[in-house]
Amino acid sequence: MIDDARTLWELIERRADLTPDGVFAVDEAERTVTFVEYRDAAERAAAGLQAHGVAEGTAVSWILPTWIESAVLVAGLSRLGAVQNPMLPIYREREVGFITRQTGARLLVCPSEWAGFDFEGMCRGVAADVDDLEVLVADRTLPDGDPGALPGPPVGRDSRDDDPVRWVFYTSGTTADPKGARHTDRSVMHSAYAMVKALELTPDDRNALVFPFTHIGGIGWLDAGLMVGFPQIVIEAFNPATTIPVLQREGVTIAGAGTPFHMAYLAAQREAPDTPLFPNVRAFPGGGAAKPPQLHGEVKAELGGVGVVSGYGLTECPILAMGSVRDSDEKLATTEGRPTPGVDVRLVTLEGAEASAGLEGEIRARGPQLFRGYLDSSLDADAFDEQGYFRTGDLGNQDDEGYITITGRVKDIIIRKGENISAKEVEDLLFEHPAIADAAVIGLPDPLSGERACAVLVVAEGAEVPTLKELFDFLTGAGLMVQKVPEQIEVVDTLPRNPTGKVLKHELRATYAAAGG
Repeated sequence: MIDDARTLWELIERRADLTPDGVFAVDEAERTVTFVEYRDAAERAAAGLQAHGVAEGTAVSWILPTWIESAVLVAGLSRLGAVQNPMLPIYREREVGFITRQTGARLLVCPSEWAGFDFEGMCRGVAADVDDLEVLVADRTLPDGDPGALPGPPVGRDSRDDDPVRWVFYTSGTTADPKGARHTDRSVMHSAYAMVKALELTPDDRNALVFPFTHIGGIGWLDAGLMVGFPQIVIEAFNPATTIPVLQREGVTIAGAGTPFHMAYLAAQREAPDTPLFPNVRAFPGGGAAKPPQLHGEVKAELGGVGVVSGYGLTECPILAMGSVRDSDEKLATTEGRPTPGVDVRLVTLEGAEASAGLEGEIRARGPQLFRGYLDSSLDADAFDEQGYFRTGDLGNQDDEGYITITGRVKDIIIRKGENISAKEVEDLLFEHPAIADAAVIGLPDPLSGERACAVLVVAEGAEVPTLKELFDFLTGAGLMVQKVPEQIEVVDTLPRNPTGKVLKHELRATYAAAGG
């Protein structure tokens, strides 16, 4: 394994030298690229990008689907030492305009059209209002040039303090305003190393790259594959009907990437319970969104492998904790694992005191994968505490063995008549109700109680919508305090989620607060 590369480009070169004919990636159309082909394609793309003015330190924004060419673009930009800003394909003109202005992007790479949306039109409209911004349309093609014209590759640094910022990732949208987190090659590689160790990845693994590659987790998986030498199964857009057959064809062993994906795999397995869906699977990595505790047991019993192995982190500090393939079922079901190598965690109560083992507090972290602050530096003062720990905004507890359990969000606490209600506590119980397929609990303004708890439900196929009385009996029967039982039910076909699976609660609050209950 390559665990000491100082830059992404160094990692790419060393992997191509070690296993040139190993498979780097295969996509839905069965296109296969080896590691040496990947490096060579990246050098040609770098030479082509150089003709568009990209050099070391140039800010480049790009918004592409999960294509092999997207990974080549990443490598080409790395070869030049650009500062790259991947954007989620769900972003539209407001976000793209804001981000390109804030990053000072000089090049914006996009497809002409994808998933029925005119990306080229949007990006050219943005560029008309942003100084010195060129739009480059890349429909599975990238600029091509002579690698002989390239300058020497960027030099890696030995000191963390001298490590240059090469990435700006924007938070994935559970709040209204995106924030740009500045990362180095090595901060992202540390998160990849954490996954490699926790999942005990080997060259024989085949990873399902099923979520947007533009997310920091996509780049983390790119790094992990290069470190170890295993291939990525590249999925343009997750659709169970088309994605699962591809994962079956390619013999997937690592089947991520979070609760919505795992639930889709379970549904497919239940349609043919006597035939293993993924016979070679070892683990189901999770992350991006909370998992109901019973999900691990269902996945392990019905789909196989060790079950769900969750990673926990944020754009600002990815994979700061993760389960291990050697953890017990109880730990895999109920925790997010222990802090990963080099990460230091402290928990602080809402009153500002250090939380002892087992007590709830805000999770604060520092470590090698911690970002270098926001692009808007005015946000940094609130982001870090007086000891330099990043304030995650997540509530949890840590047991005597170091395992972390997420209990909610600091801002996801519903305060009803002075009583703190953890939305996650209620959601975990709702997931156990046989008529409920998915659930989110939100706080809505209430003139009498301050806030009331509202359960937004997706009803299981063929089931009746549970009444408030039925929910009351079910939840109190499970031991929930009467004061925490939702006072309102709303039913939706699907919960709004960002690409990593987090429920967009600000959208639900806006909808039902405006409706007045």
